[in-house]
Amino acid sequence: MNPVLQLGDIGRQAAERLYKLDTSEILPLLAEYQLIPILAKEMIIDTAISSIVFTPQEEKVALEQVSKQYQETQEKGIDPALWKSKAMRQLKLEKFKTINWAGDLDSYFFQRKSQLDRVVYSLISNSDLGVSQEIYFRIQEGEQSLARLAREYAQGPEAGTDGLIGPVELQSLHPILARILSLSQPNQLIPPTQIGNWFVIVRLEKLIPAQLDKAMHQRLLDERFNLWLQSQVTEQNWQIESEKIVGITKKSS
Repeated sequence: MNPVLQLGDIGRQAAERLYKLDTSEILPLLAEYQLIPILAKEMIIDTAISSIVFTPQEEKVALEQVSKQYQETQEKGIDPALWKSKAMRQLKLEKFKTINWAGDLDSYFFQRKSQLDRVVYSLISNSDLGVSQEIYFRIQEGEQSLARLAREYAQGPEAGTDGLIGPVELQSLHPILARILSLSQPNQLIPPTQIGNWFVIVRLEKLIPAQLDKAMHQRLLDERFNLWLQSQVTEQNWQIESEKIVGITKKSS
């Protein structure tokens, strides 16, 4: 049987340097290495963008934008035709995202904004409530700075940064901590609050509101596309059938 996939250098005599796989061997490996979902995603994408068309000008711009990558592929010996095919696929994919989700991206941004806002804050975490209360009163009364007390009493990684953390997105924080910071005013010191096994003293230093700039626009387009793509994969049963082909069947409703 002729191999459909060959890995290795044919010129090498050592058998362990050459791998030849036929169809009956490749497909079970896809399942074993959990690559079928990846293949499924790419097939769904190809189907979704098959009807997307682009103008010669759009093609020109897309190729210009990745001209540097083209030079790198030439140096690596990659077929320019393959490179161009990948570039055009990416162009179609970006147009697909724009067509489907750019229209109401402002609304989606405002739905997500409270999670995308970033904060800089100071924190002292300690496992002892009594110690945490004492620290809080010292800061509150101006006896010692939060930074100094963080170096001395903080039991988390903030001990190495004088208690200062950020900027970080609110969505990346523990829900309790995120809520505290979202409701706080700058320089407002929050009394010890239990989060898991820790008592934390928190002070919001700065709120950095998220903005729908070019980078955020692309990020949210990608986010909505990925949510859609995951839902498409979830709706399908991808499997290797008895005939050793990758099959797709709808889940029963």
